[in-house]
Amino acid sequence: MFEIGIQLRKERGPENVFDYSLGNPEVEPPEAVTAALRRVASQNVPHSHGYMPNAGYPEVRASLAHGLAARTGLPFTADNLIMTSGAAGAINTVLKSILDPGDEVIVLNPYFPEYRFYIENHAGRVVPVETDDSFQPDIGRIARAITPRTRAIILNSPNNPTGALYSAEVLRELNTILREPILAISDEPYRPLVYDGTAPPEILRILDRAVLAWSWSKAMAIAGERIGYLAISPRLSEAAALANACTFANRILGYINASAIWQRVVAEVPDATVDVNLYQAKRDLLCDALMAMGYDAPRPQGSFYVFPRTPIADDLAFIRELQTEGILAVPGAGFGRSGYMRLSLTISRPEIERSLPGFERAIRRVR
Repeated sequence: MFEIGIQLRKERGPENVFDYSLGNPEVEPPEAVTAALRRVASQNVPHSHGYMPNAGYPEVRASLAHGLAARTGLPFTADNLIMTSGAAGAINTVLKSILDPGDEVIVLNPYFPEYRFYIENHAGRVVPVETDDSFQPDIGRIARAITPRTRAIILNSPNNPTGALYSAEVLRELNTILREPILAISDEPYRPLVYDGTAPPEILRILDRAVLAWSWSKAMAIAGERIGYLAISPRLSEAAALANACTFANRILGYINASAIWQRVVAEVPDATVDVNLYQAKRDLLCDALMAMGYDAPRPQGSFYVFPRTPIADDLAFIRELQTEGILAVPGAGFGRSGYMRLSLTISRPEIERSLPGFERAIRRVR
């Protein structure tokens, strides 16, 4: 898609290409974040740009653990947190720590395709399990997929690509089948991006055996800064041993430590978030327009993606139809679910408005 986008922009001009393919925040970070960055940089505390403990600054971890404890009701301390290079760094760190070659990790289909690479990075085996018609976890299917080699299940709510928010009821059902040594890895970079006043369930509170992979990439629109953390539930009997293993893995995987300056920034303004209303307005505009044209495009509950059905079963063929209109979308097949497409709401509102006639021409042609 990236290469096709470059070619189309050369041929048609950038104003005639509508790139829905990348989940790269279009908005700028909140002013509170940039102000905190200026403060931290201007302080220039001695040795503030050097190595620190591999798990991150103790005072930063303590501060974030305090907030996490208040949110979840669990007794988090600094020892339960490891500062990482985003959620991707957190997931790779924990997978490196728990997987032996051939161990299995369940992913819920459709799923973020990088999960496959993360698992295979550490000689694990990917076990895709289908979700239900609403993209909620299907507990029966998950239970049947568990084997003696199962070591983890990756949860992603709000979800990329579907925008689905896993319900508390489904999560409680899931908790009944997760037994040692299986670990739930909850990947939550989109947690603050929920719509219509919805409050996402607190997964760490519901699941007994869980770790949280967190990133500020989407919440603060700082995807390139690579800052997040791994939070290990204090409910785990092996919490201390897992924290030690993950701290060591964080080092030997080459991350060494998370960005020093950004650790201090997020500690100052941990809850700063972009204006979610901007994404919700774009969601409503796009979904309402597509539904009026005849697409099956329900409004997502969270994240900044829309995951409509393609009007023909061959999603790759329909993606090519959209390309003739200068519209770049990602086929659902890339996420393990053919017959759908992912559209990113990181595109600007004027671009959405200009792209709508192209969506309408494409659906008319295939019908």
